[in-house]
Amino acid sequence: MDIIRGNKVKLIPLKLEDAIYMKDWGKHETPLLNDYNFPYSKYEDIAEWYDYKINSRNKKYFAIYNEEGRVIGYLGIKGIRKIRKKATLGIVFDPNYVDKGYGTDAIKTFINYFFNKMKMRTLLLEVANFNKRAIKCYENCGFIKYKKYLTKYHDQTIDRENPYFKNEESCFVIKWNKIYNYIYKMKIDRNTYRETRGESDKNNI
Repeated sequence: MDIIRGNKVKLIPLKLEDAIYMKDWGKHETPLLNDYNFPYSKYEDIAEWYDYKINSRNKKYFAIYNEEGRVIGYLGIKGIRKIRKKATLGIVFDPNYVDKGYGTDAIKTFINYFFNKMKMRTLLLEVANFNKRAIKCYENCGFIKYKKYLTKYHDQTIDRENPYFKNEESCFVIKWNKIYNYIYKMKIDRNTYRETRGESDKNNI
């Protein structure tokens, strides 16, 4: 079993008991991130979610453990293309553990594994442009934006007068009474990673 060790976290292949633990996670304060809240509480639903995540050749998921051995998030890649050597990253955290450096450590740790152990070339991701905290984290990890597109927002019933929505109103488009939001596509490739890491190593000498 692969155990990937970072400075603050360990990434361990996702187990059912990890998923069961996630039902006790906190909830995001902002409704804009409701789709990042763990949605299930019943064992049957959690088991079905878990099976969907792991029973595929082109997916790979890890639980994120902190220094205390607590499951604080999970990270996965999907759309794994072994010939083209690329995949798409996704990461979700217990809201109680954001803004503590765990996300950056988890992503940097996984990137190292992705390029040096899995021998992949390109790691992709998508992020809503209102999710500024996540974008900053990804950029700190070496990802760059390369495309922006508009898509239908996942929650058409959101209160448009909600302060969180109003504060990020420029990230949304209302068209024919439908809500759309902008998505950034981001990526990091192996050469850029190694060049950036080389510069980082020099700065640390």
